[in-house]
Amino acid sequence: MKKIIGRPGTVCGLLLRIGQCTSAAASMVVMLSAKDFYKRTAFSYLIASMCLQMLWSFWLACVNVYALRYKKDLQHLTAVSLFIGGDLVTAILSLAAACSSAGVVVLYARDIKYCDVHDCLRYEVAVALSFVTWVQIAVSFHVSFWIYASV
Repeated sequence: MKKIIGRPGTVCGLLLRIGQCTSAAASMVVMLSAKDFYKRTAFSYLIASMCLQMLWSFWLACVNVYALRYKKDLQHLTAVSLFIGGDLVTAILSLAAACSSAGVVVLYARDIKYCDVHDCLRYEVAVALSFVTWVQIAVSFHVSFWIYASV
């Protein structure tokens, strides 16, 4: 089996999961600090999606810490299948939330000039952080998928 960078049970895999968790949490915090975010369904969906992503990434970070501490191998079929399924679901939800929220931000900023009256910077930062989260989860899915193919 090939040694792939970022695979579960390694320091790189742990750093990837911590990055996912922190960027999802940062996206949530920034969006929650924005005024009237709850009035837009896409922004509420972004909060829910980032919360799920944060919990999933935190759980897998804990699994990685356990594997590193006790020198366990996470390269078996059952674990990798679980990682693929969870990463796929959270990646799809995160991308959908990021894209829908980005559409609302573009609508506000460019089409109806809502941002001239209100501060949309927090919306934009939260959406940017959600895309960063999605890129990281896509990398995790890609790594897990290649491990699954080689198991």
